[in-house]
Amino acid sequence: MLQMDRQAICDNKKDAPDVTTSREQSTTATNAGNDSVSGKQLCDFCATKCCTCGCPQLEAEPIRDNVQLLGFQVRSRDIDWRRYVLPLDVGVRGDAVYLDRQSDFVSNHRRSLSGTGRRELLVCHDMMGNYLADRHYQSSEKFDDYRFMHWSAVDYFCYFSHQYVTIPPSGWLNAAHRHGVPVLGTYIVEGTAGSRLLHEVLESIESVERTVAALTRLCRHFSFEGWLVNVECPVRSECMPNLYRFVEQLRVAMERQVPHGRVFWYDSVIDNGELAWQNELNERNVKFFRASHGTLINYSWTDRSLETNEASMRREQAAPHRLFLGLDVFGRGQVGRFQSGQTLARIAERGFSAGIFAPAWCYETLQQYGYNIRKADGDESLNAAFLARNERWWARLWEYLGTHPYRALPFYTNFCVGSGHGRYECGARESGTRPFFNLARQALQPSVPLGNNAEHSFDTAYAGGCALRILNYERAFRLFLTEFQLPMGLLLLGYAYKVNGSGEEQEQHTLDVVLRCCSPRRPMQDAYIFCGDYSEHILTPGLCYISPLVSALPLGLAHEQLPPEQGALGENWRVRYYLVKFDGPVQLQDIGLKCRRPQQSTASAHFGAIYVHSLQLRDWDAVHSSQKADIAVYGRQLWNHSTTTATRQ
Repeated sequence: MLQMDRQAICDNKKDAPDVTTSREQSTTATNAGNDSVSGKQLCDFCATKCCTCGCPQLEAEPIRDNVQLLGFQVRSRDIDWRRYVLPLDVGVRGDAVYLDRQSDFVSNHRRSLSGTGRRELLVCHDMMGNYLADRHYQSSEKFDDYRFMHWSAVDYFCYFSHQYVTIPPSGWLNAAHRHGVPVLGTYIVEGTAGSRLLHEVLESIESVERTVAALTRLCRHFSFEGWLVNVECPVRSECMPNLYRFVEQLRVAMERQVPHGRVFWYDSVIDNGELAWQNELNERNVKFFRASHGTLINYSWTDRSLETNEASMRREQAAPHRLFLGLDVFGRGQVGRFQSGQTLARIAERGFSAGIFAPAWCYETLQQYGYNIRKADGDESLNAAFLARNERWWARLWEYLGTHPYRALPFYTNFCVGSGHGRYECGARESGTRPFFNLARQALQPSVPLGNNAEHSFDTAYAGGCALRILNYERAFRLFLTEFQLPMGLLLLGYAYKVNGSGEEQEQHTLDVVLRCCSPRRPMQDAYIFCGDYSEHILTPGLCYISPLVSALPLGLAHEQLPPEQGALGENWRVRYYLVKFDGPVQLQDIGLKCRRPQQSTASAHFGAIYVHSLQLRDWDAVHSSQKADIAVYGRQLWNHSTTTATRQ
């Protein structure tokens, strides 16, 4: 029974991102004019990079009835949303693996997921009914609003509301697509009003087909990948054949007409049309499972339900990951809140997928502790409390979740979570900028929860709205799980950092980006590359320490947002670049940080951006510098043949 409180927050501001330069992005112009729904005059946004006046065409809205649905009566019907929504990036990440140690940068063990052992994660986001400040294409100033950051564990993201047809806002689409995560809207019918709408659809085969076509058109127009179908009202028995037909035809339409299209069914009505949550897959609801790509089981399941599920999946000869066991984070039906890991452990033990409902619990329930989550211009104490609470909650779940490694090069991120006190570029705050909340501006996020290793800091940023403030000065820790292939053995690394403190404290403070590389054919053979500030390269078996380039890079090698400037940039930010050549192909599997400072020091370090790229031999030859690192891992047998802990150094 997916049901939450509702609260509308209206605050339409500016500062929308420009997504028109993304690869595969269309530049087709759109038509401006009058909003046929509200009658408001629209801006001529088609002639600009982005709209900043808050015109209603760029604001997300649900569909409330079949007249609106079948007539495609949406304010943005004339907009080419490909100009404003990034396409799903299917190449940014690889298949999920399980980590023995999620954040400690010490292990080269990964447990791959086989076809039968594969588990997935569906996240259903419902916070106070949704369509809050996140509905705007433009930024709001509520910088402390709810943000989702742990995309590397997610296989599907559903934007949920209790409106008839929920269309995901563009900010969520951009953030999810950038991380390679498909997004689902919601088709939901509840109560008397919902029953009337549903039976209009089920009236005939033709009405089913028209509705399927209308829902498919929405996916294609707004660039999202499918639907969660939630029928929470009784269905007349004579209409049941058409309900099965509706789900199956919608699935087929998604597969044929929507790239990476998916349809999931929510455990609700049963074969005779009665609304009776089964909390398991059985003969009363199995036809919906067959008609869809998977079923989200209601969250009141038991251990006996798990046994029934296993028997049902064997009978259906279906992969267990197609069944998503519900977990309501608020704790209805299962152990939730900060003990949610107990529920996920039971799901994982049986090999089923999980459906997490309302992860914004971490944010929404802060109002119970005196925080004002409805303050339109944001509050820093709320922001800090949410970020810390959110990291702590996800860290407790991670051992039961698969992690998708990043695999696409070039790789760049400035760690922006989609909000900030202002906008930064090259370490300097842009003049006149105000606080913003805009998920479309969220950059690629760390692969694992930060835990006690680092935190998002809004006091400063290299680019975007925030940076990472280092908390762990004792051992190396993981930031990114990767599958970066370097077929030529050539690697370019750049990063931005800063140290706050006296001159002496800054000199005593060290910061290394730590890379764990392996042989593509023998992944258990690895070597750690410490990219810090060393007077010369130190190359030993398993552990190599390299110094940054001093001379400038040729034009085009450095990332445009990470210029290799000599000396300090804005607010004392600094940029380092490293150029490495191995004597054979290597795979970069982990990227982490290792920082040190004197025990009594109060100096703090921030990490603001990182850039990784695979180069060609001509690029190596074009750089004239004695600081280039030539590492003969094969010729000098520098591979480590056992698990090395980067914390020992």
